[in-house]
Amino acid sequence: MADAKVIPFDDDRSRARRRPARPGRDAAVRALPGQHGPEETSKGPEPVAEPAPGPQGVEAEPDAADRRPVGAGWERRLAGGLAFLRRRVTGEYDVDEFGYDKELTDQVLMSLVRPLYEKYFRVEVKGIENIPAEGGALVVANHSGTLPLDGVMMQVAVHDNHPAGRHLRLLAADLVFMLPVVNELARKAGHTLACAEDAERLLRAGEVVGVMPEGFKGIGKPFSERYKLQRFGRGGFVSTALRAGVPIVPCSIVGAEEIYPMLGNAKTLARLLGFPYFPLTPTFPWLGPLGAVPLPTKWTIQFGEPIATDGYSPEAAEDPMLMFNLTDQVREQIQHTLYKLLVQRRSVFF
Repeated sequence: MADAKVIPFDDDRSRARRRPARPGRDAAVRALPGQHGPEETSKGPEPVAEPAPGPQGVEAEPDAADRRPVGAGWERRLAGGLAFLRRRVTGEYDVDEFGYDKELTDQVLMSLVRPLYEKYFRVEVKGIENIPAEGGALVVANHSGTLPLDGVMMQVAVHDNHPAGRHLRLLAADLVFMLPVVNELARKAGHTLACAEDAERLLRAGEVVGVMPEGFKGIGKPFSERYKLQRFGRGGFVSTALRAGVPIVPCSIVGAEEIYPMLGNAKTLARLLGFPYFPLTPTFPWLGPLGAVPLPTKWTIQFGEPIATDGYSPEAAEDPMLMFNLTDQVREQIQHTLYKLLVQRRSVFF
């Protein structure tokens, strides 16, 4: 890893299954044989309808739902949960070479962030079909919001909405892997260091990889520059897509800019803490921990038309003019979609 070539996604050297609907089960309520209400007792029993005959005069059997015990659903969930815990304790679970734990992500991590996605930010997803059903693809998105919640919400959007059940593997800055606890959770959730070699290996393995080329310049920009894309680096993500021969899917995220309106940056404090910036918002740090609660904005995530790269020769990845043109094309498509979504939205919060 030490010799890996770093994709210059930014100047700070930072390198879905559609959830099946869970309808409630309607329990069939039946009267006990011979049980009558007070009025029925005085009047005598009402005539009981005979069961409808089957196709050949045989009484129709109750369906599987009627024969199922009332608590069967909870029993299966409990059994599944206990089996999950047993595998965790005994170590009988799989992780890939990057540390991605699919079972933990599907059953635990996604469940933890899903209420934020569905109830708090009420994310609306468009164009999910533009992510291919199979094979590698590079999703390139704008980055904003002071804290990188937009990457997590994009990951849930792909996981829960893609008809082929794709999973998004995000490329993250090296700072993510220096923070305790966050480091382990990021690895388990499928994030990996944003270097060219790891990104290309994931793409060649048929994974959907997500990258936000603005890096810290995008996520830490002031509120006055909201929805204005920062520089996309030198086009390292385009070079990686060209070498792997995978399509580039532009992604535009609206709503993240307003969750922490960044009015200032305490640069001296940021240098002391080793952070790229230290945000000053209307609530943070003035309200303490309460100021870290994001505003409940309404989000829209739109995946645009993919840009094919498989028609280029392998040598095209070394052509700086081609990389510049493709980088500019991706950036312009994201920026244009951002403006269009901003015009369409009714309110920041609704």
